[in-house]
Amino acid sequence: MNYNLNIPAEKKQEKKSSWSAVKTLVGNMVEEKRILIIAFIAMIITAVLNLLGPIIIGRTVDIDVQKGDYHGLLVNSAILFSMYLIAMFAGYIQTKLMGSVGQRMLFTLRNSVFDKLQELPVDFFNQNKAGDLISRINNDTEKINQFFSQSLMQFIRFILIMIGSGIFLLSINFWLGLAALSPAIFIFLFTRFVSPWVKSKNSINMKSTGSLSSEVQESLNNFNVIVAFNRRDYFRKRFETVNQENYRTSILAGVANNVFMPVYTFLSNIGQMIVLFFGIYLISKGQFSIGLLISFLAYISSFYNPLRQLASLWSSFQTALAAWDRILVILNMENNMKIAVEKTPAEGDALLEFKKVSFSYPNGKEVLHNISFRLEAGKTYAFVGPTGGGKTTTANLIARLYDPTKGTVLYKGFDIRSFDDRVRTKGIGFILQDPFLFTGSVKENILYGNEEYKDISNEELEKVLNKSGLNSLIKRFDKGLETPVQLNGDGISLGQKQLLAFMRAVLRNPDILILDEATANIDTVTEKQLDHILKKLPSSTTLVIIAHRLNTIENADEIYFVNTGKVQRAGSLKDAMDLLLGEKNNS
Repeated sequence: MNYNLNIPAEKKQEKKSSWSAVKTLVGNMVEEKRILIIAFIAMIITAVLNLLGPIIIGRTVDIDVQKGDYHGLLVNSAILFSMYLIAMFAGYIQTKLMGSVGQRMLFTLRNSVFDKLQELPVDFFNQNKAGDLISRINNDTEKINQFFSQSLMQFIRFILIMIGSGIFLLSINFWLGLAALSPAIFIFLFTRFVSPWVKSKNSINMKSTGSLSSEVQESLNNFNVIVAFNRRDYFRKRFETVNQENYRTSILAGVANNVFMPVYTFLSNIGQMIVLFFGIYLISKGQFSIGLLISFLAYISSFYNPLRQLASLWSSFQTALAAWDRILVILNMENNMKIAVEKTPAEGDALLEFKKVSFSYPNGKEVLHNISFRLEAGKTYAFVGPTGGGKTTTANLIARLYDPTKGTVLYKGFDIRSFDDRVRTKGIGFILQDPFLFTGSVKENILYGNEEYKDISNEELEKVLNKSGLNSLIKRFDKGLETPVQLNGDGISLGQKQLLAFMRAVLRNPDILILDEATANIDTVTEKQLDHILKKLPSSTTLVIIAHRLNTIENADEIYFVNTGKVQRAGSLKDAMDLLLGEKNNS
C-alpha cells in the first residue's frame, strides 16, 4: 500500500470545498459544545449591542441635539456607555473561553495524530520523512489552534456584524443601502476565486517547511558521518537548497495571504464614497436627515471595516484549512495490516511456514517470488545470501512487520494475521543490526514492552538475569541496571546497544528469535558469551539467523540461500559457501 503523504491523494483532498473541511474540523469540537454555546451567546450580545449604537446616535442627533434636549442627550449617552461596557465584558468572556478551547483542541488534535501514527505500519514510516511528520504534529496543529483560539469567533462576530449592518442599512433606506452594499458583490466574487489559490500556496509552504525540518533532522542525526568525511560543505549545500525553497514558498504564501487586504480596503472606500455622495444628495432633496446619515455612515463602517479585518482572518482561515488538509491525510490513513477475523488451522505441525509467498515494496520490483519453506520448533535456521538479496525482507515477513503481497505466512498452524500484536510480539523476537534505544536507564530499555516484568525490582531482575545467563552482560555497563541511556543510545558504544537489544529480546523467551546481523558489532569474546546464552533458551525456541559472516551459521540445523527473489535450501555450510561464491563470481 502506498502511504506516501505527498501523493495525489492529498491533492484530491484539497479539492474538497472549504465548507466540507470546516464541518469535519468543527466535528472534532463536539466535547466543547457547552463552552462554544456560551462563547457564541457572548459574541451575539457583543454584536447586537454594538449594532444598536449607531441607530441610537442617529436618533439622538435628530431629536435631542436639534431640539436642545440635554436631558435626553445625557440619558442616551448613559445608555450607550452601559451598552458598550456590557459589550466589553461579553467580548472578554468570549475571548477567554475560546482561548481555552483552542488549547484543548490543540492538545486533543496532537494526541489524535500521534495515536494514529502508533496505529500505522512500518511501511508508513519508511515512505515518509520523520521531519515532515514532526512538522505536521507541531506546526500544522499550531496553525489550527491559532485560528480557533484567536480568529474563529472574531470571524463569526464580524459576519454577524456585517449581516446586522446590512439589515439596518436596507431598513433605513433601501436604495441607498443597496447602492452602499454593491461593492460587496465584487468582494464576494474576488474571495471565491482567489481563496483556492491562497490555500494552495499555504499548503506548498507547509510542505517545504516539513522538508526543511526533515533535512535538518537527517543532517544532525548523521553529523558524525559528515564530520568524519569532512563534508560540512555538503551539509551546507543541502540545507541552503531546502532553505532557499522554503524562503521562496514563504514569500509566495506571504503575498497570497496579503492579497485580500488592499482589494477589500479599496472596495470599502468605494462603498463609503457612494454613501457620502448619495446621502448628501438625498438630504438636499429633503428625503434624508443628518442623524440618519450619521447612522448610515456608522453602519457602512460597521459593514466594511470588518471586511478589512476579514481579509487577514480569511488568510488565516485558508492557512488553517491547508494545515487541516495535511493533518486529515494522516487521520484518514488506514492500517492495511489488520487482524484477520477468521482463525482456521492449517495442515502441518511447523512452528512457522511460508506458503507461496511473494512480496514487493510500493512502486518497487518484486523482492520475493513464490517462496515456500517451514521452520520447526527448537531448530536453528540460517539465511545467507548477497546484500539486497531479500534476507531482511524475509525476516520482516516472519515478524509481520510487513504482510506478503501474495501467499500466506502461518504461525503455529494459523494465519499470522489472525494473532493480535501483543501475542505475536511476545512469540516472535527480533534483534536488529542497528537497535533503537530510548532515553532512560539500562533497566527500562531491556524491559521495554515486556509486561511480565513490568513492576519488577532491581533485585528480582538481577536474579532473572542471572538465571538467563545475562548477568555478565550487565557488568559491561558502569552503573549496572541504572546506567543512563540517552535517545537512541548516544553515549554508549554500538556493541553495548547490541547487548541491550539482545537482553531485551531474550528476556521475553520468544518462540522464534530472529537475529538480523545481531553480532555484527560485537567482539569475538562477547559473541561466544551470547552463543552460550542462546543455548540457555528453552529447547523449543527457534532461532532464525540472518548473517553475512559464515562462522555465525556453522552450527545451524538448516541453511537457506536467499537471492533474486528466491529462498532455496542450501544444505551444508560448504554448499552455502559454494552458492555465495558462485553468486559473487557471476556478478
